[in-house]
Amino acid sequence: MIKIGIINVSDRASAGIYEDIPGKAVVGFLTEWLSCDWQPVYRIIPDEQNQLEATLIELADQEGCCLVVTTGGTGPAVRDVTPEATEAVCQKLMPGFGELMRQESLKYVPTAILSRQTAGIRNQTLMLNLPGKPKAIGQCLSVVFPAIPYCIDLIGGPFLTTHEDKMAVFRPK
Repeated sequence: MIKIGIINVSDRASAGIYEDIPGKAVVGFLTEWLSCDWQPVYRIIPDEQNQLEATLIELADQEGCCLVVTTGGTGPAVRDVTPEATEAVCQKLMPGFGELMRQESLKYVPTAILSRQTAGIRNQTLMLNLPGKPKAIGQCLSVVFPAIPYCIDLIGGPFLTTHEDKMAVFRPK
């Protein structure tokens, strides 16, 4: 079974103060786009770098997720530590993902330059940081997702397929 990790990084959602809407949004997009059988491995954790690093490692190394998507913690606030945690556990950074997501977000809000989304690879797992707002999650994930299945191919992960009418991906011939 293909496993995809989804982590909502939020002090308030992890404390039960409000509903985890961002993580559910990611599951919704992936369910709509992916045609292969897959299973979400879901976590809601506070903005604590050590806990996030441990969770990223768990989902990659123990759970065997080929993709781990985080939501939240990518801004400039003191508690926003998602990029630092991602960079700490990855062997390779993939800055093009963050660059493209910021470029797309700038079409909608001038504050997109404050976003620090990034991506990286840990062994056979691609890790991707998304913003915390569902609308922004959709905008960012939809623009980078066409490259994700091929990236996972290149790092030795499972072959992800999509509903081409909903999400066309790129793989060289």
